[in-house]
Amino acid sequence: MKKTIILLSILLLGTIAACGNGATPTDSDSTLPIISVATATRQSSKPALADTPQETPILAEPTPTPEPISIAAQNLNTPWEIAFLPDGKMLVTERSGTLVVIGGDEYVRIPITDVFERSESGLLGLALHPGFEQNQLLYLYLTYQGASGLLNRVERHRFEAYKLSESTVIFDQIPGSKNHDGGRIEFGPDGFLYITTGDSQNSALAQDIDSLAGKILRLQDDGSIPADNPFGSAVYSYGHRNPQGLAWDEQGQLWSTEHGPSGLGSGYDELNLIEIGRNYGWPVIQGDQTQEGMITPQLQSGGDETWAPGDLEIVDGVAWFVGLRGATLYSVPLDDISPETLQRHFAGEFGRLRALRLGPDGLLYMGTSNTDGRGTPQQDDDKIFRIDWRQLPK
Repeated sequence: MKKTIILLSILLLGTIAACGNGATPTDSDSTLPIISVATATRQSSKPALADTPQETPILAEPTPTPEPISIAAQNLNTPWEIAFLPDGKMLVTERSGTLVVIGGDEYVRIPITDVFERSESGLLGLALHPGFEQNQLLYLYLTYQGASGLLNRVERHRFEAYKLSESTVIFDQIPGSKNHDGGRIEFGPDGFLYITTGDSQNSALAQDIDSLAGKILRLQDDGSIPADNPFGSAVYSYGHRNPQGLAWDEQGQLWSTEHGPSGLGSGYDELNLIEIGRNYGWPVIQGDQTQEGMITPQLQSGGDETWAPGDLEIVDGVAWFVGLRGATLYSVPLDDISPETLQRHFAGEFGRLRALRLGPDGLLYMGTSNTDGRGTPQQDDDKIFRIDWRQLPK
């Protein structure tokens, strides 16, 4: 992954609107073959990765790069989430049901059982436990086929030697659908696990505090309910349509990106400041509409533009987020949020964009989503790009 591949030119054609199996999981001890970033295809048959992970220090400042953007990984299948191991290797979830370990130019693919992929559903979020270096625990959010329909759940696994073991479902029965499954999971500065859920294409559920759909949830690391959750359940905030990004600013405030309505009512995508117990209005209000007891977004795209925002990172007081239909990396300073201060980077250059992660080298890692059935894949798609955000307008 350290090997820099300078981007020459990648132009992707137009995109279309975006908004994204059930038994008890078992240990996943098998892996698919390694593939090389530079030369391999998904049918490569090289032997399994055998090197022992080495410690890589977290850098205080971003590593300088000769160009603002380069390719970090490619030949991926709808990458959804990115995380970094303590040794510097990258983890990526592929929506079809594979956890990919990327070290340098070598990949190991670990199949995840029971994943149902259709439209926006599948293997989605990934988070490492805050104590990962001691306990080796990672968490996955996935869609599966339940007895009465699609559902989402959160699983916990122990990750060692490129294998998953001690697999446990820590939270289940989140309403699912082919679309609007949310799926982002992140540990907050308070040590709790935060989870975004979509309205599962039933907008009324977003206003029902007894439903887990259309919410941001908060759990302890074992799936139990924190004592100070506002409704005595996992629900932390409600009135959400399909939140896709979570990040905390330097003051410890939680922010989220969220998809607005699709179809003829496209646009009205949101950047929200999330407060405990608050109602974010869907489906009662959208855009800058107001109603007593409901929160309007800090920034919204309006009815003439669609971001279809994916993941979110906050770096030096600037919120960075990616867009699927918008096919753009966006940035806006949190101390001066307005349509005029919103910057657009690489607009339309790489197609649909879903994943975003600040790496241990201080650079942003951005994943395309052109193989998801709604994009126009180009050679070696999908890719993850390494971005030196210091070289971009803010």
